[in-house]
Amino acid sequence: QVQLIESGGGTVQAGGSLRLSCEASGRASGRTFASYAMGWFRQDPGKEREFVATISWSSKSTYYADSVKGRFTIARDNAKNTVYLQMNSLKPEDTAVYYCATVGPLLFDATLKTVDDYDYWGQGTRVTVSS
Repeated sequence: QVQLIESGGGTVQAGGSLRLSCEASGRASGRTFASYAMGWFRQDPGKEREFVATISWSSKSTYYADSVKGRFTIARDNAKNTVYLQMNSLKPEDTAVYYCATVGPLLFDATLKTVDDYDYWGQGTRVTVSS
């Protein structure tokens, strides 16, 4: 099994910044974490879970939703089994529960962009952006 623990959510004013962290444990920890793709998604109540950002296991490839491009940055530290989401210039429409997801081990250094691509999910961390 793989466990993902998110942290870093909170309440911030529009224009502010937050950094989310997601630490993996279990089968995705240690050296094997480096062969797992990682992604961030978000969900508002009553809405479908939507893609935010993804990073390949080597960090060579990243991909962002158009709504966050230029404001959010995804990064990973394989030595710490952790993926990060730096969120700048936050807007009220960024308010949601943010989920970390992973899948692996992968044979290809891929970025994965849909909910169905991922096998394991964290419990989520809430981000609230006030206007």
